Amino acid sequence: MDYLWGGMLILGIVYGSMTGRMAEITEAALDSSKEAVSLCITMTGVMCFWVGMMKIAQESGLLKALSNKLNPVLSFMFPDVKEEKAREYMAGNIIANLFGLGWAATPAGLKAMEELQKLNRGDKSTATKEMCAFLILNISSLQLIPVNMIAYRGQYGSADPAMIVGPGIAATAISTMTAVVFCKIAAWREVRM
Repeated sequence: MDYLWGGMLILGIVYGSMTGRMAEITEAALDSSKEAVSLCITMTGVMCFWVGMMKIAQESGLLKALSNKLNPVLSFMFPDVKEEKAREYMAGNIIANLFGLGWAATPAGLKAMEELQKLNRGDKSTATKEMCAFLILNISSLQLIPVNMIAYRGQYGSADPAMIVGPGIAATAISTMTAVVFCKIAAWREVRM
């Protein structure tokens, strides 16, 4: 990716200098830098709020109660994972992703992977099927409230930033169902081999 972005940047600068548009390139670079800082400040505020809410939910026991509600889903997706700590971290990650809180989901996802690695009885340098399934489910990420997109749309002056909720639910539901089907087919194939 570094080479791709670096190449596009160099290509743009070379093209701009050849066409006599260096002033426009400089102006665009300064404007986009200012916009990037403004967006970072907005997203930092949103992130701090939601990570704090997740911490309150964890400390109050709400996260534990919600994670208990997810036990049927976890049992379906990860029947071989019985360890409570791993399931709790996995549930925390899934709950944070449901609310569109990728930043809050990341620490729980990393802790879940650490716990799953402790359960790895095979080659420690190879991911287990549970680790792969968790990663796939995490990446597909069903979201009920796409907080990031709402914040971005609000930052850029959308008349209705939350209008993305319906399409976001539909798109992430499809991606999550695809992930579940893929994981179940992969598990079925492994059993048959």
